[in-house]
Amino acid sequence: MKGIVFFAVAALIAVSLDQPAAAQGQPKHCDLGNSVEHIVYIQFDNVHFRRDNPNVPSDLEQMPNLLNFLEGNGAFLTNHWTPLISHTAVDILTSLTGVYGDKFGVPIGNSFRYFNPDGTSTAAGSFAYWTDPLDSFGTNPTDTTPQMIDRQGKTHPAPWVPFTRAGCDVGAFSVANIEFENTVLDINTVFGPDSPEAQEAKNNPDKAIADFEGIAVHCAPHSALCAAHSRPDLLPQEPGGYAGFDALFGNANVQPQISPEGPVTDLDGNVIADTSNPPNPGFPGFSPSASQTLGYLATMLESRIPVVYSYIADAHDDHVNDVAFGPGESGYVQQLAAYNDAFGKFFARLAADGITKQNTLFIVTSDENDHFAGGPASPEGCDGISTPCTYANIGEVDANLSRLLFTQYGELAPFGVHADSAPTFYVDGNPDPLDALTRRLEREVAALTAYNPITDANVNLTQALADRQEQEFLHMVTADPNRTPTFIMFADPDFFLSATYPPNGTPAPCVPLPACSLED
Repeated sequence: MKGIVFFAVAALIAVSLDQPAAAQGQPKHCDLGNSVEHIVYIQFDNVHFRRDNPNVPSDLEQMPNLLNFLEGNGAFLTNHWTPLISHTAVDILTSLTGVYGDKFGVPIGNSFRYFNPDGTSTAAGSFAYWTDPLDSFGTNPTDTTPQMIDRQGKTHPAPWVPFTRAGCDVGAFSVANIEFENTVLDINTVFGPDSPEAQEAKNNPDKAIADFEGIAVHCAPHSALCAAHSRPDLLPQEPGGYAGFDALFGNANVQPQISPEGPVTDLDGNVIADTSNPPNPGFPGFSPSASQTLGYLATMLESRIPVVYSYIADAHDDHVNDVAFGPGESGYVQQLAAYNDAFGKFFARLAADGITKQNTLFIVTSDENDHFAGGPASPEGCDGISTPCTYANIGEVDANLSRLLFTQYGELAPFGVHADSAPTFYVDGNPDPLDALTRRLEREVAALTAYNPITDANVNLTQALADRQEQEFLHMVTADPNRTPTFIMFADPDFFLSATYPPNGTPAPCVPLPACSLED
């Protein structure tokens, strides 16, 4: 499975977690405790401490500006206490809340399913604003419990609240669920369905994403930043109450406060914008580069926002052509070099602003540690630095579970899955764990075989199964029983498994077996 790596730098922090602050009276000076004046939280989508190819320096070895800062200034921890199943959404939310997904409602990422009253299941997304209802992909959702449901059936406490109660503004850039994730729903909720913002979302959705998604500032009482363009920061189920707090939602409202002279730029001086033609200044989408993320963070910090959360896209994907790189491929090495340059500029810029390891808590973490799926590198012994590597076989193997089960067992029982290397099965009818249908499918899935073009061999597809009791042990059963899968398959990590049916309901058999395996 995939791992999670945490790195922490500098001092400890003491913030009151249980004392609500009244939003009346005089502004409260930001008090983070223990001489800490700033907190900088940086979340990578995959950065590898270990080498995927023994000859190729790891991601961090290729970012010495970050690696040296971490090793020279604080604690460097490589304990892998990842949630299962390890993916971007659940990993980030576990880091933000300090608890596993069973306690905040989203133990499966980056999407999952839920059972309807008629026994069918509907797809849902793991990314949604903190106070949203369940993020259903269906047009008529049957489950409207809170997305971030806790053990009491309410919305889990929000991570920015201890800081705002302590008098500190909190900025966020591209981090899961603490800024708008779904433009129309979130804009209608915060600004109203008849607002100019809602009209923009309807008539110019790309610009609305750049203007309102992915960026927010949650303000302390009487913050000067929220004197204009703010909206109530509503957390109606927050323990202790949260009345009177405001927030700025989206670049359209944040940028005038932190960069009144014009659009926010990255660390190379480029306007941070989306990929539209012409580009819309603002949120660039949920795959920001290091230069974009760190540039926006630096601007927030320079505007006296003392606590900032951020996310940086992985370097091992070609985000233009939507393909994966292998260790040492030239594009991968070039992206890591750009990330390294960005961190050098970021730390230097902060130091010039007086934001240093002496007064700042830096937290750098990776949401997962993807398994490399691919064949051997060429030429033999390539290191990616002096000699670029290439790969004849690269990318996970797509396979259709419905076709494999029909081919090998004649199985036609309908089910839905959250497609993944660890797919979650939602069997139609929501049968009991001891039901004969459940047990039959579990036995068949446990024995499935598939062709792996990377190894040119048929392999046993299943490494482990988790029924509902096992899911309890793995912190995957929430307060919403509709979200609990019938069972979970932990597959060979070279594979990405889905389940689709043709209109007549009978899958085409895999004849020969390699017909059901496609390298992505």
